[in-house]
Amino acid sequence: MTTEKKRPPAGAAVLRDDITSAIRRAVMAELAEVGYGRLSIEAVARRAGVSKTAIYRRWRSKLDLVLDLVSATAGRSLPLLDTGSLLGDLEILLHVLAKALRHRMASQIIPDLLAEAARTPQIAEKLHQTLEDYQRTIGVIVIGRAVERGELPADTDQRLAVDLIVGPVYWRLAIARAPLPASEVRRVAETIVAGLRVASTGSDSGELKH
Repeated sequence: MTTEKKRPPAGAAVLRDDITSAIRRAVMAELAEVGYGRLSIEAVARRAGVSKTAIYRRWRSKLDLVLDLVSATAGRSLPLLDTGSLLGDLEILLHVLAKALRHRMASQIIPDLLAEAARTPQIAEKLHQTLEDYQRTIGVIVIGRAVERGELPADTDQRLAVDLIVGPVYWRLAIARAPLPASEVRRVAETIVAGLRVASTGSDSGELKH
């Protein structure tokens, strides 16, 4: 029994993955260099070495192009390794977050898109959805493991916990633009663990209920 390969409909455009990847890389480079406001399809096409038509076959506008880029980036799985302890899990996670936020493109693109979100509801919605997905993933996996190990109580507020985990690193690197030496990451992780335990104790007594 032979299996026939399906052919694309006659006249249909075949969207090559390598061209799509080249366009996405060009968008990231352009966003880092000029920001969303000055981003143009022409410049992206020139940097990617493709025609504008190749871009418009995939996306209707630069807004769709940037929203897709955010989705594609968010789709990359976080390396949430199980080290056997909450402290170990947090230390690895903080190293990963710090490395990502120190990247030249990320340090320029993220603040620009956050500023643009105040003017463009679609970007605000996509960023909110992306952050919610990240928060849910970290909460379910990292905090869930800690609860299973007995390191944190079952009623630990996962949303608050993730705020305590991500907040210090984001503030230091993306807002204050101050360095976070690798040697200091463990101390930050230890402080977060202590804070989570205090918050959990307060939650048990009703102090942090909201």
